[in-house]
Amino acid sequence: MNSLPILKSLLSHHKTASVLIIIEIALSCAIVCNAVFIIGERLDRMHRQSGVAESELSRVQLTNIDKDSDPSALTTRDLASLRALPGVKSATIVNQIPFGGSSWNSGVFLDPEGTRPIVNATMYMAGPEFIDTLGLHLVAGKNFANDAYLKVDPKLGFMQFVTVRDIIITRALAHRLFPKKSAIGETFYFGTDDPVRVVGVIDHLVRPREFERDPTFEYTMILPARIPYSMGGSYVIRTAPEDRDKTLAAAVEVLEKNSPNRIVLNQQTFEEIRADYFRPDKAMAWLLITVCVALLIVTALGIVGLASFWVQQRTRQIGVRRALGATRTQILRYFQTENLLLTTAGIVAGMALAYGINMWLMDSYALPRLPAMVLPIGAVTLWVLGQLAVLGPARRASTVPPAVATRSV
Repeated sequence: MNSLPILKSLLSHHKTASVLIIIEIALSCAIVCNAVFIIGERLDRMHRQSGVAESELSRVQLTNIDKDSDPSALTTRDLASLRALPGVKSATIVNQIPFGGSSWNSGVFLDPEGTRPIVNATMYMAGPEFIDTLGLHLVAGKNFANDAYLKVDPKLGFMQFVTVRDIIITRALAHRLFPKKSAIGETFYFGTDDPVRVVGVIDHLVRPREFERDPTFEYTMILPARIPYSMGGSYVIRTAPEDRDKTLAAAVEVLEKNSPNRIVLNQQTFEEIRADYFRPDKAMAWLLITVCVALLIVTALGIVGLASFWVQQRTRQIGVRRALGATRTQILRYFQTENLLLTTAGIVAGMALAYGINMWLMDSYALPRLPAMVLPIGAVTLWVLGQLAVLGPARRASTVPPAVATRSV
């Protein structure tokens, strides 16, 4: 069907209504495209791999309510008790956990005289069973030697950790520090002028906390250190997935038995930890989905209302066309073509507006550029929506009998 006469008719007889529906479609296109992009970003973030065997892990975090004379000795006893529980594959104490929120971090330098760090990396304090318990994968080098582990004194603070000489880092940090060579055997600095030597590289281990779209989320260091539970530590227990709930309850019981002067701050599986951490992202995704659905419904209702109004206003014109030989299919196709022209104009304006909104979001909130594939997806969605919305009024128009023309003369 020739669309030029239809376009001329819209501009000459229905200019205001056409402009309004174009604006509505353009706004819907711009908002929906950017909302879908943000939803995709949130979903990617929520499904980010942690690097640990989440389905097998649970954690118990304690704090003392009375001064403990020897927290290191109690930690050793706790670990022995946990490892003796039925179904426990391994257990360890860590200062922080992936998706745990708070983190220990340090600037990393490639030379001792550096005035600005190359990167900021998080620090996991790892006992001998850390890698096995968390299910980490060494891709280069080896685990720490037995004599490499630092016995941590809670009274000495952070500076005692910089006395370690060996370190394990993630592949992402290794590529950042040593992009053109193997990191094994290389040295870098943090905290003092004494270097640390890379003895191993693991595949993945995320930071406990990350900023949105943070490229450093896997800039992670593992230090050989036996920390006591009193330094904000968490006991991490690895079991078969089906045994976690039962073992977690038994672990809390045995830890409380070892010392009644402690309270349990957290007892969770790692799925629960991940769910808590990404709850705001999930809420935002659902909110944006709701906004998109509401906008599309409003747009569809606007198209239905306008098309129904035009059918009512042009009943005699439709009857005349039927009397002159126009078929029902031609009448139906006329209104569908008319809607397609309006929708296309709205989509073109909406794409430009979507790009403008994305530029503002990039400047204001550091969002990445809107992928080109989002725009055609939005366009197809609105084209389909427009055709479905106009179908009802168009079918009613196609049923107008030719006799209407003679009765209206």
